[in-house]
Amino acid sequence: MRNPSAINSMKKILISDKLAEAGINYLNEQSGIQIHIETGLNEEGLCKIIGDYDALLIRSDTQVTQAVLHAAKHLKLIGRAGIGVDNVDIPAATDMGVIVMNTPDANATTTAELAIAHLMSLSRHLPKADRSVRAGKWERSKLMGSEVAHKTLAILGFGTIGRIVSQRGLGLKMQVIAYDPFVAPEIFADLGVESVSLDELVTRADYLTLHCPLIEKTRNVIGRAQLAKMKKEAMIINCARGGLIDEAALYEALKNGQIAGAALDVYENEPPANSPLLELDNIVFTPHLGASTSEAQVAVSVEIARQAVMFLKTGEAVNALNLPRLSAEELKKSYEFMNLATILGKILVGLATQPLEKIEVASFGRAAQVAVRPISVAALIGILSGKVSTPVNRVNAENLAKRQGIALIESISQESQDYVSLIKVTGHCADQSITLSGALLGGRQPRLVGINHFEIEVVPEGTLIVTRHEDKPGVISAISAVLGNANINITRMQVSTADGSQQAMAVMSVTEPVTDDLLQQLCSITAVHQATQVNL
Repeated sequence: MRNPSAINSMKKILISDKLAEAGINYLNEQSGIQIHIETGLNEEGLCKIIGDYDALLIRSDTQVTQAVLHAAKHLKLIGRAGIGVDNVDIPAATDMGVIVMNTPDANATTTAELAIAHLMSLSRHLPKADRSVRAGKWERSKLMGSEVAHKTLAILGFGTIGRIVSQRGLGLKMQVIAYDPFVAPEIFADLGVESVSLDELVTRADYLTLHCPLIEKTRNVIGRAQLAKMKKEAMIINCARGGLIDEAALYEALKNGQIAGAALDVYENEPPANSPLLELDNIVFTPHLGASTSEAQVAVSVEIARQAVMFLKTGEAVNALNLPRLSAEELKKSYEFMNLATILGKILVGLATQPLEKIEVASFGRAAQVAVRPISVAALIGILSGKVSTPVNRVNAENLAKRQGIALIESISQESQDYVSLIKVTGHCADQSITLSGALLGGRQPRLVGINHFEIEVVPEGTLIVTRHEDKPGVISAISAVLGNANINITRMQVSTADGSQQAMAVMSVTEPVTDDLLQQLCSITAVHQATQVNL
């Protein structure tokens, strides 16, 4: 595994959408970073040039399709300056081992403030009032509004933006309720917000505002059934993502007076040309202005620039959407163990005679004090590398393993088991199970210290030949003779016997890979039961 902190060459970043000058300046100030700006690219144009770049920074215009990702031979990162990543094929990126990250908090305040602005606009009919005055009218009684104080503000989605909206609502003396099945109850309680079900949310809402991502489970989360439960005087606001509301159902609800009004900043199709919603006068539109403030433009541009540089220089992936968060400090602590696990994975797949069906990764002693998932993923990388057509890394290793039918089990124990730190990787096949034990010599040098019940200390590098044979005189000399006759030099050899049996194991480091015929010759030695080659 390559050390993620090492920069072996200049890292190239393509910027295909407009970023604020402050973000561009930040990138230009970084050593080892080279940027190229080319906006307005279609799929074909992007495919032609993307192969040269390590990272791609985008806004909402660039469409990162499967075709683009297949053309991106060196791409490691897609950075979205903003929140929404509807324009990125995340499953395809994950399969290709490309990290997708966004900046969910950089424009959170701006988007939350727009939702509150729409709330106030709806409550006092501001767009209608403006048009009325411009038309020379003075329709004060017709434009009677309502106070928002003591009304119920219902928030669907209680992430960063939803929480900011809740605080603004509380500041306006509103009753704030929210629905988000992925947020712990204590978060709601700490912020003075009542957690409710989706049904209760829409039933009680005077103002319903949406602040959740668009995923399969949230598409049309507000449809006919939900709108039918709302108060006739209720109003709905969507500054999150188009597709959260069933626009056909919303049209019917507004036209029939089922709800009083709506305000949309996002749409199923943008711009919403020919939408029947445009015919109604109880709805307010803005052209996707959620992040459109000068402060937000600078914030998201600088933040994605910083995140991209941090990843390319340290391996830390902040706000990665397809990779668990691992800080630079955690990555540093885990790196040597990850390297050891990758080596054990390579040895394991080399020794297995049948496809692996299940992998167990166990950490002991000091190894149990760091996150186990990066270590497990590193073992999968060792197992899968060179066995699948796609380059394998910590982004796609788990997905690729699942696709291969390999289950993963993890465990940790503070017990040291004769070593200060120890990692065990067990592979289960249809015909056998193989357990490899690995330790770090001096805390840094990887060693293979056990194969099943054989204790054996091996420097895991180069080409290894592993034999299972009877524990009796003459076997090692016979093995050495076969290799010597083929001009294969043995640089290291470790032999171990198993307690209570007549079985032994030898692990030999040799100067070059051997042929299948030579392995067959080794197996032809009467006392040798198995000979396997592992290339590291």
